[in-house]
Amino acid sequence: MNSTLLYIIIGYALVLGIAYLIQERFIFKPEKLKQDFVYNYDIPFKELFFDVEPGVRINGLHFTVPKPLGLVLYFHGNTRSIKGWAKYAKDFLKFKYDVVLVDYRGFGKSTGKRNENDMLKDMQFVYDTLTVQYAEQHLIVYGRSLGSGFAAKIASDNTPRYLILDSPYFSFAKATERFLPIIPMKYILRYKLRTDKWIKHVNCHTYIIHGTKDFIIPISNSEKLQALNPKKITLLRIEGGGHNNLPSYPIYHNLLRDVLQY
Repeated sequence: MNSTLLYIIIGYALVLGIAYLIQERFIFKPEKLKQDFVYNYDIPFKELFFDVEPGVRINGLHFTVPKPLGLVLYFHGNTRSIKGWAKYAKDFLKFKYDVVLVDYRGFGKSTGKRNENDMLKDMQFVYDTLTVQYAEQHLIVYGRSLGSGFAAKIASDNTPRYLILDSPYFSFAKATERFLPIIPMKYILRYKLRTDKWIKHVNCHTYIIHGTKDFIIPISNSEKLQALNPKKITLLRIEGGGHNNLPSYPIYHNLLRDVLQY
């Protein structure tokens, strides 16, 4: 083996090692809030805390309407915190649904060291807590982008009324491989988030919303998800929609109306 090839192999191994160690910095881009931060909105809400285990506390916001038809449990994307994501609660409140948004570990006020298994357990703990107040047949699980994996897992392990996925990925490893094609992400990625695996075990009907001009997570991801069970998965294509602007399209709100009021 000549020295040039050896250096290439060593360099590539170093790249893989660095990618493994720092991947969370690229996957999660949280906004962290001080524990005494005070939320302020012009609609009725209360702050929630889910004490999962010692050292792990999941923070949430609960928006309410009089005589709700049910509850939407909203899993947000990989950026910011529920402080900013809360603006989307109004999209569901107008159809007479309460909304709960929660932050993952390390986001906002939520605490605890991140790993996929524990984060999934956190969301199941949240779901179990909410079913004390809301019957599952009136509970809708909604996952946006990164949150679509968490939503699919929760829906596969429980019996909510519906699952709604907004701009989901087929599997997280395949989504990241698009941006780092020279790195075998399926081997070094610590977060698999197998939406493709979990959605096969979802018993309720699933609605997928995806923009046709989404260049971050192309609509082909949703098309492949729908193909796994076309009788129980409805895909709504929003023509011209990107990854972060679907609520700006009237057809998005029409879908929510049709699903939530059915």
